[in-house]
Amino acid sequence: MTVDIAELVRTRTRHPERIAEAAAGRVRRPLLGDSGRLMIVAADHPARGALGVGGRGLAMANRADLLERLCLALSRPGVDGVLATADILDDLLLLGALDDKVVMGSMNRGGLQGASFELDDRFTGHRPEDIERLRFDAGKLLLRVDYDDPGSLTTLESTARAVDEMAARRLPVFVEPFISGRTPEGKVANDLSAEAVTKSIAIASGLGGTSAYTWLKVPVTDNPDDMAEVMATSTLPAVLLGGEVGEDQDGAYEKWRGALQLPTVQGLVVGRSLLYPADGDVAAAVDTAVGLL
Repeated sequence: MTVDIAELVRTRTRHPERIAEAAAGRVRRPLLGDSGRLMIVAADHPARGALGVGGRGLAMANRADLLERLCLALSRPGVDGVLATADILDDLLLLGALDDKVVMGSMNRGGLQGASFELDDRFTGHRPEDIERLRFDAGKLLLRVDYDDPGSLTTLESTARAVDEMAARRLPVFVEPFISGRTPEGKVANDLSAEAVTKSIAIASGLGGTSAYTWLKVPVTDNPDDMAEVMATSTLPAVLLGGEVGEDQDGAYEKWRGALQLPTVQGLVVGRSLLYPADGDVAAAVDTAVGLL
């Protein structure tokens, strides 16, 4: 599919109401299909200023290219839906790419990559009322906890209230938790040791007044053999976070394959590694990931 940016801009300038009309008319589906598994393509990185893929610092900065990659990924058999911020989902609505797809709004993007306030991750994206109003199917939020950064407490409290507000609307919310810290150079890094991922799952599972609508979005640990014990920390349903895998795509697939057999793991949410694979073949990367389910 070739995206006509001029036409998108023409619609946005002359008929902005068509975004809401497209959302109102979108054909919806259950969160889980017949397979009982979820395959979601993620593209909420740009709104946090995280535009890099591999050695390409601005790989995700070309919006037409990103939209074309997303439309291709969404067209592949077995892909259930997309996770993105409002600007990208609005474009996809206008392109007619979201019928019969799970649409997941990204909720907190205020912790900009590289900023001094990165771990005070404010909710600057979709609000629960937006997700309800637009008839989207779920929300997602990022929860990075640094024991040495007071900003993490603000994020924890805001996350708990978002869990409450989503549950009040009976909307699933996918919480992506990490124990994080800063390197000597000041860069935020996530700890993927078994102990840290276990703690992050325990913290995320207990947020809010009910966990009835809470899902987890979790990374595979540094040692994939630890995943069975780590995932025993909670009974909440979970999806695996794909993350950026670099050149070792096959190694990432093997990590995902083992973890997908665990009882709480219901699917995959993968972004850059499928949209920008090292060999450039988006369809093949997506099809391989779907095959793991």
